[in-house]
Amino acid sequence: MTEHLAALQVVIPLLCAPICMLVRYRDWSWSVALFGSWSCLAISWLLLQQVMTSGVISYHMGNWVPPIGIEYRIDEINAFVLLIVSAIGAIVTPYARESVRAEFGVNRVYMFYTSYMLCLCGLLGVTITGDAFNLFVFLEISSLSSYVLIAMGKDRRALKAAYQYLILGTIGATFIVIGIGLLYAETGTLNMADLANKLSKNPINKTIGTAFGFLFVGISLKLALFPLHLWLPNAYTFAPSVVSAFLAATATKVAVYVLLRFLFTIFDIKISFGVLPLESVLLALSIVAMFVASVVAIFQPNIKRMLAYSSVAQIGYVILGISFININGLAAGIIHLFNHALIKGGMFLAVGCLFYKIASVNIDKLAGIGRRMPLTMAAFVVGGLGLIGVPLTAGFISKWYLIIGALDRGLWWAAVLILLSSLLAVIYIWRVVEVAYLKPSPDGNNHIEDAPPSMLIPTWVLIGSSIYFGINTDLTVGVAKQAARQLLGGG
Repeated sequence: MTEHLAALQVVIPLLCAPICMLVRYRDWSWSVALFGSWSCLAISWLLLQQVMTSGVISYHMGNWVPPIGIEYRIDEINAFVLLIVSAIGAIVTPYARESVRAEFGVNRVYMFYTSYMLCLCGLLGVTITGDAFNLFVFLEISSLSSYVLIAMGKDRRALKAAYQYLILGTIGATFIVIGIGLLYAETGTLNMADLANKLSKNPINKTIGTAFGFLFVGISLKLALFPLHLWLPNAYTFAPSVVSAFLAATATKVAVYVLLRFLFTIFDIKISFGVLPLESVLLALSIVAMFVASVVAIFQPNIKRMLAYSSVAQIGYVILGISFININGLAAGIIHLFNHALIKGGMFLAVGCLFYKIASVNIDKLAGIGRRMPLTMAAFVVGGLGLIGVPLTAGFISKWYLIIGALDRGLWWAAVLILLSSLLAVIYIWRVVEVAYLKPSPDGNNHIEDAPPSMLIPTWVLIGSSIYFGINTDLTVGVAKQAARQLLGGG
């Protein structure tokens, strides 16, 4: 069984999706989703252990040898991302039972879990596959199910948000498939390792350059790189709370992984940064994202929208680390994929607890809620400290290595900007803290208490993990640095 773990990573959630549809009854479909998500977490942990001890895993689907057959290829970087996605999926599923019942109702709840399992399957498939076209197929599976999940929000504006995401997501997917098609026309292969080998031997021409451009723009749309982020704020704001948490912690992280795979593995660093001025482009866009998105977040009246713009800024930190093209900078970007997933996932779950109790996430409705829901607001505040980068939080580790990466490149001014942009996070987090703790609670809120344990425990698992990985960095920093060395070495 262990030799087929790579296939099971995708097959289990893929099979769980139609089973959720067939069993119909809400608790049964939730149980199937729970089994599928926790099975994926166990498998991803085993795969990471195998990679760290034995090296790269190559699994040939149907025993068809690549490049003819489809290969699942697992190394340090995608084993790490598999762990991120599956861990978030496993923690969010127990939370979903009460949250979905409150926001989506009890009728047709099996449709939610079907779409959820398909989305998880697609994200895991994108991460694990070693075939470029297979990557596109799984990307569309995750995207189509995401559109459905977002449209399930109670607010009618969720339909508009899903439609906007559909349009921009389709444009991004079209750019990606055109880029893959051009690479296939030039090399005659879709296997990523074979693509990398052939591109390294062929001289750069217009076809390869055009393919690179299409892929970069398409992937940037998927990861919401500023200014291609317009789909993200509405999608996160009007989706059901559990969907906002899941997508914020996984979807953009997988898209960043895809960007890393194409920049450093398929095209190689000599093409991505040697021929084209991509380094300067990424550096500029990331810094603008860090400041502009954070400033916009300060003026948002809705917490979910505030956190959505915060996510655009945090993506800027990840891309900034990539633009340094050194071990510490690239490791910082990879570390922040993990840390931000924990922090932002936990904060969105805390916001979902607020919505569960007061049916609103507008900041002006939270007066005195810190005293009525102490555990929920404490989770939000601790997550906010992680976004700011306070010591002993996971966010501090990310920014520490980002600053080191900037100084390694001699970009002292970039290190200063990282610190200044963190101060903007203080402002928008403080807005919520001020209302929740310092303003008196309306008389009508006296009956409010914390969310049920089934929602609070997953929230605190993520927030607590962000504290743990801010203290014990052996896993995150160790894996990230090893992955960074492999990527920079063209592995």
